[in-house]
Amino acid sequence: MDKTTLPYRPCVGMMLINADNQVFVAHRIDQQVEAWQMPQGGIDPGEDPETAVFREMKEEVGTDNAEILGVTEDWINYDLPDHLVGKVWKGKYRGQSQKWFAMRFTGQDSDINIETEHPEFDAWRWVSFDALADLVIPFKRDSYVQVVDAFRHLFDGTKQTQ
Repeated sequence: MDKTTLPYRPCVGMMLINADNQVFVAHRIDQQVEAWQMPQGGIDPGEDPETAVFREMKEEVGTDNAEILGVTEDWINYDLPDHLVGKVWKGKYRGQSQKWFAMRFTGQDSDINIETEHPEFDAWRWVSFDALADLVIPFKRDSYVQVVDAFRHLFDGTKQTQ
């Protein structure tokens, strides 16, 4: 299969930031490797990205207690590795094109519940902004570097803790 003939799946991603300027990451249920990611998900037909990001947050994190701090200007793409093309998303896409949102978490840790109706994660934690690109699965790393660059201004001058 020539993946270059396939489109990208329209998607949103969220950088959920707590009061200590740490970022929410979670471990996917279907991953065997030690990789963590920020929540993300597809945009439904007729849905705008802002509506999608709050829906995905509720579906994956169990809460939508957040406010938008920023949005990436451009869509950020990543390609699936060749061995996953044709298997993921019923073989319809070569990867994802994502609109990323930086969001201030306005709830409490106790509001977070990854045991949702259709759970995608088996663990979660707060991490430093600077650790994000090193925690993600390798094929998403370049897109995470772009997200980190896009939102770095939100963290400039803040003390980071792991």
